[in-house]
Amino acid sequence: MKKIIKKALPKIIGTSLNTISYIAPKYASTKALNLFATPRKGRLNQTHKNFLDKAEQSTLKYQDYTIQTYQWKGEKQTILLAHGWESNTYRWKSLITKLHKDGHNIIALDAPAHGQSSGTQFNAILYSEFINVVASHYQPKVIVGHSVGGMSTVFFQYKYQLKSIEKLVLLGAPSEFTKIFKNYVNMLSYNRKIENGLNRLVVDRYDKEPAFFSSANFSKEIKAEGLIIHDKSDRIINYDEAELIAKHYKNSTLKTTEGLGHSLKHDSIDDEILNFINS
Repeated sequence: MKKIIKKALPKIIGTSLNTISYIAPKYASTKALNLFATPRKGRLNQTHKNFLDKAEQSTLKYQDYTIQTYQWKGEKQTILLAHGWESNTYRWKSLITKLHKDGHNIIALDAPAHGQSSGTQFNAILYSEFINVVASHYQPKVIVGHSVGGMSTVFFQYKYQLKSIEKLVLLGAPSEFTKIFKNYVNMLSYNRKIENGLNRLVVDRYDKEPAFFSSANFSKEIKAEGLIIHDKSDRIINYDEAELIAKHYKNSTLKTTEGLGHSLKHDSIDDEILNFINS
């Protein structure tokens, strides 16, 4: 029964907001955007805390937000890790263990409204500002970003061109914000009124059309060496997103995997990242 309800819920929400949109279109679009930006998971549980408590923890500030950071100190170069949607720093446990054993200085952050960072809503643009604050403070040579953490990393480096950055690793990263938006609209079966309203809200908030926010286009301006890893069977972010980024990101290599899905959690991926960092 729970599975049936869970499967039907998006359609119920979509139908409700579609109905409201004929009476109050801006209200319905705002509700839809808030729903899109609110993570349901990603805060820490006890298992996460048991591992993360071994790190040196500190907080940084962006506007009124508190950014939670973790550090595993090492003598080698500094690596910054940026997780994806409805996740937190714990997702990097195996990679952190391998990097730390190799002597690297590891920094990780929790995204807005995730882990122990503050906020109730998330978007890639805000996350890119979090990454900028942390990267400016710790001056990493390498950033590894998973999923929207990879997208936000590209947004950050495009905007700020931090000179310390020598390499970027993008794991299962989306390219086009418009595709993410369109998938959300389709999933909840929103009508054209809400879809158009969502696009207008993005323009109102960021003074740019949704199509402007493109990892592929932004990567044209990035000089750091890039490693793009994407799985052919990724059901969250299609493989063609990686191909699009790689096409425009001239100083990058695309590594294709099979059967690892969107998470890309596997020893072989950790080894690939470590080899790239040390090369």
